[in-house]
Amino acid sequence: MTTIDKPLAGKRIVVTRAAEQSVELVRTLENLGAEVALLPVVAFAPPEDCSAVDEALRNLNRFDAILFLSRNAVRYVSQRCRALGMVRETLGSSNRLIAAVGPATAAEAEKEGLRVNFIAENRTGESLVHELRERITGRCVLLPRSDRGGAGVPSALRDAGATVTEVIAYRTVAPEHLDPAIVRRIRRGEVDSVVFASPSAFRNFSDSIGGEAVNKISGSVHFAAIGPTTARAIRESGARVDIEVTDGTSIGVPSIGGALAQFFQERAAARVRPA
Repeated sequence: MTTIDKPLAGKRIVVTRAAEQSVELVRTLENLGAEVALLPVVAFAPPEDCSAVDEALRNLNRFDAILFLSRNAVRYVSQRCRALGMVRETLGSSNRLIAAVGPATAAEAEKEGLRVNFIAENRTGESLVHELRERITGRCVLLPRSDRGGAGVPSALRDAGATVTEVIAYRTVAPEHLDPAIVRRIRRGEVDSVVFASPSAFRNFSDSIGGEAVNKISGSVHFAAIGPTTARAIRESGARVDIEVTDGTSIGVPSIGGALAQFFQERAAARVRPA
């Protein structure tokens, strides 16, 4: 195979997503020639108190729409439906709009037996609200989400004239420990890139490694950020972002692999370019 076929050949990439969310990305990077190490810095858990989400599910007739912003939101809402003895299809009443932030979230919903009516073209929560604006004005919207969800989507919904009920469907937590061997390799600069998919992932990594150490590491190991929110969180900490996937229409596994490949190919070309 040539470097065209395997543009990441010889590159050591650390993926920090949860293991269950990393299968496709790891496969894609390995197919591009990378040596991939998995260092999950984010884990997920049910809410400590499920009363709010349970109440919303028991009173679904109040809601005209349900917006799912992640696969985890779908997964944990479905778990609560099972715990309450509800038929999941009840979520998708013929009069209720089910919307997903992107194809992966929609696929998770369909796997859980839910009928998705709308998928955002520009794969962000704010874009989903913008695209749905005319359909949610004056409507009651259920927004199941992470305990670390930002204020942007609820604010956009209210600006669009919707009545919003936010419920914590799941918690984003730090794992009990990080693989010390992979952490040592990162500290020593023995990897080429670390990929972060969320601000929570970066914060957990920074809390475990130490902020000053992370900033220093980013001077020699190339940090890759998936999405502008993640990139902003990394830069605001004082660390450097070298690879950023920011186009909301293409923040998916293929474009992450493509962004990494392009970055390293351009670096290689710059090294051989005549002065």
